[in-house]
Order: sequence, then structure tokens, then C-alpha cells
Amino acid sequence: MVKHIVLYTLKDGVDKAEAIAIIKAQLEPLVGVIPGLTHMEIRGAYQGGMDYALYSEFESREALKNYATHPAHLAAKEHFWDFLDTRVCADYDL
Repeated sequence: MVKHIVLYTLKDGVDKAEAIAIIKAQLEPLVGVIPGLTHMEIRGAYQGGMDYALYSEFESREALKNYATHPAHLAAKEHFWDFLDTRVCADYDL
């Protein structure tokens, strides 16, 4: 199992609560759609200088790699990619 954690900041002027709701609505339903994606959660962050966190779990490194280019993931990103400013990611095996 691979755990995938990403922390994001949003661009200035973006409504944080609205953006997080859109991102959550687009990404969390991908569980069961994208092979190997077993869990996804999006939550607003309240400290550490980041606006929100994405936590997900994958069956394997290959599943995580395939998620990045899966058509459903790419389509979901079109709804919010312009909101994002910075991104910090960490992946690890369980």
C-alpha cells in the first residue's frame, strides 16, 4: 500500500471554503473509478501555512503512477487547477 499526502496553498483571491468544496467534490468520488485508488480525503488545513491537505491510499506505486494520468483524474483537475498556487507532496509505502 502507498500513502500519498499533498499539501496545497491556493492563489490569492480564491475563496478557500468554496475551492476546497469543489476540489473535494471532484476528487473524492474517484475512489472506485480509478483502479488501485482505495481512499481519498480532502480537508482544509488550519495551521502550518497550507490551505488544504489531500490524503489518499493506493494499492501500489504503479496504481499511484496510473492515477496521475488517468482520464478521470485529469478531467477532475480541470475544475480547480487554476485555484492552486503551491504544492508539497510526500509518498510512502506501508
